[in-house]
Amino acid sequence: MKLRTWTGRLGLAVAALIFVAACGTTGGGGSATCTAAKAKTATSASDCGGMDALVAAAKAEGKLNIIAVPRTWANYGEIIDGFQAKYSIKITSDNPDGSSQQEVDAVKQLGTTSRAPDVLDVGMAVALANTTLFTPYKVQTWDDILTSQKEPTGLWFQDYGGFMSIGYDSKKVPELKNFNDLLGSSFRGKVALNGNPKQANAALNGVMMANLAVGGTLDDIKKGVDFFHNLKVAGNFSKTQATDSTVKNGTTPVVFDWDYLSAQHGKDVPSWKVFVPSGVALGGYYAQAISKTAPHPAAARLWEEYLYSDEGQNLWLKGLARLVRQAAMEKSGKVDAAALAKLPPISGTAQFLSPEQATAAKNYVVAHWDTAIA
Repeated sequence: MKLRTWTGRLGLAVAALIFVAACGTTGGGGSATCTAAKAKTATSASDCGGMDALVAAAKAEGKLNIIAVPRTWANYGEIIDGFQAKYSIKITSDNPDGSSQQEVDAVKQLGTTSRAPDVLDVGMAVALANTTLFTPYKVQTWDDILTSQKEPTGLWFQDYGGFMSIGYDSKKVPELKNFNDLLGSSFRGKVALNGNPKQANAALNGVMMANLAVGGTLDDIKKGVDFFHNLKVAGNFSKTQATDSTVKNGTTPVVFDWDYLSAQHGKDVPSWKVFVPSGVALGGYYAQAISKTAPHPAAARLWEEYLYSDEGQNLWLKGLARLVRQAAMEKSGKVDAAALAKLPPISGTAQFLSPEQATAAKNYVVAHWDTAIA
């Protein structure tokens, strides 16, 4: 499970990148050379001589560094394997259980070294606060992404999402029928978040879902923080941050998490159920970004092209995540209909945090969370 917390181990290895890659002929009939310098500043595949040239440059680099991407998160394992097999590019996956904030911390700490992250997959609050670390890039399917789901120049663009839910082991706690059931004695020490909400996008949205369930609004997360304070007072909140392992071994039998992640726990825990409070359909998307100091700039851009291709998007869909290109792919008939039919159902009117609301929610939680659960 992708906790997106601050606990990963980041190795520091300094290496200068000296790279010149000869690229193939473009589809337009001319020839192009995609150097490292050209790849690093390319804002589209055409800037690097077209897709054939970009592929050649990425293969010449031969490596890609990703971070905070667990194989079990939204089917990332199959995506990683698919990219490596298709392009013969080795992926180094660092700190898979890391947080969104830890991703950008790694970019800052590792700088231009060969171990630095090439690409990031972060929550929106973190993306919005760190655009100076990103470089603009527009994938070939850019027009399929809604304007509200991308930064105009390509500094970040949303990728996949879902809806917040509460997963629970029905053998360890009573059936959830009402949100406030979580305050009952049967849930003592059992209610957890997927990460620390000061740092982790999934956890922050878990607090926001609680906020909406008890009458709060997207503009003010205070009631959500207060709810977790009440959970702590009742002895029901567990500070153990949920992972696949803690769910499997029963340490965290109740977890606030995205529906596409929670649904996966049923594979290991057959008695796992997913509950969404009545009328609370809080949706959210993560965002992709390319590091300005990516040590493998061509591979970074090719990775994004793969993720936003029909192939890449359908692989996320197999992981029960909702796609940023879903509407366009349904219209074109390119969506995996069988995978689409398996998406967890939602009820009520979907709500999404605006960039301003996401930033305000994070700022409030950073200022008040530790006191609330002390």
